[in-house]
Amino acid sequence: MERRTIGAAALEVGAIGLGCMPMSWAYSGSEQSGSRSLRAVHTALDAGSSLLDTADMYGPFTNELLLGRVLKERRADAFVSTKCGLLVGEQHVVADGRPSYVRRACDASLRRLGTDVIDLYQLHRADPEVPVEETWGAMAELVGAGKVRALGFCAVGARAARRSGARLHDQTVRQLERVQQVFPVSAVQAELSVWSPEALDALLPWCEARGVGFLAAMPLGNGFLAGRLTPGQGFEPDDVRARHPRFTAEMMAANQPVVAGLRRIARRHGEETTPAQVALAWVLGRGRQVVPVPGAKREEWVRENAGAAGLVLTDADLTEIAGLPPAQGSWD
Repeated sequence: MERRTIGAAALEVGAIGLGCMPMSWAYSGSEQSGSRSLRAVHTALDAGSSLLDTADMYGPFTNELLLGRVLKERRADAFVSTKCGLLVGEQHVVADGRPSYVRRACDASLRRLGTDVIDLYQLHRADPEVPVEETWGAMAELVGAGKVRALGFCAVGARAARRSGARLHDQTVRQLERVQQVFPVSAVQAELSVWSPEALDALLPWCEARGVGFLAAMPLGNGFLAGRLTPGQGFEPDDVRARHPRFTAEMMAANQPVVAGLRRIARRHGEETTPAQVALAWVLGRGRQVVPVPGAKREEWVRENAGAAGLVLTDADLTEIAGLPPAQGSWD
């Protein structure tokens, strides 16, 4: 698989990563299987998808423990990205950016992952009660201590931005400007997909101008762009899509033209090409520093996603994607 670099430190990863969250968190619990997930991670590493994206809150904690079982055998093959900054309660999630917490969270993640160093340590959410410079400074200390190789920042503030009329990622850009004065940002993670391209307006240009890597979260639109979901099929109560405005039966039906367009393009590239691969190839084409991180928990989906690294879209393909109807329904 093609390799791409992240940040000024030129950290090298496969062009397509693996989002590990669905294995332990936020998606249908009945479909989660430790043994199947382990096979999926091994399949990703075999295919060259070296970036494994997790967080302490996924599970919580169980996703890091699962990856630790793989890293015990294949640490040299993997680029480990995990996150801190969110605490999970029974009915809520809250941010915690206290430096003392950041230090404890890192040590705990290292233990669960069974590794001496985290390749990319990301701030999942900035704590509104703690100056982001203080949180970032504590994370920078972890780099100095040899526990972390590089730091990343996850985009926030979408709902507040929409209410104020500002661009989607203006708040994140302001926060990035602040933390960049403390310690270099190596990567920014934010949603980017065919049906959610807002990061192209300001966030991705910010990264390009500074040599910062961009990890494209949800590049398959929570699975919708893969074309395997049926309007009205329903979701299990613990699945985030069960409460998501874009995944009502009405909105899923309204957005079928987006999937149909991706399917038409896929057919032009051969019977084996899928809508998911077209969607991922589009994200890959947004810049050399962009690494899509699709979530997957099955071997066959991991292989399918990895196959997108070899798909080159034509100018006609890109024109057709640009002409697809905008997604219907709120993304909040």
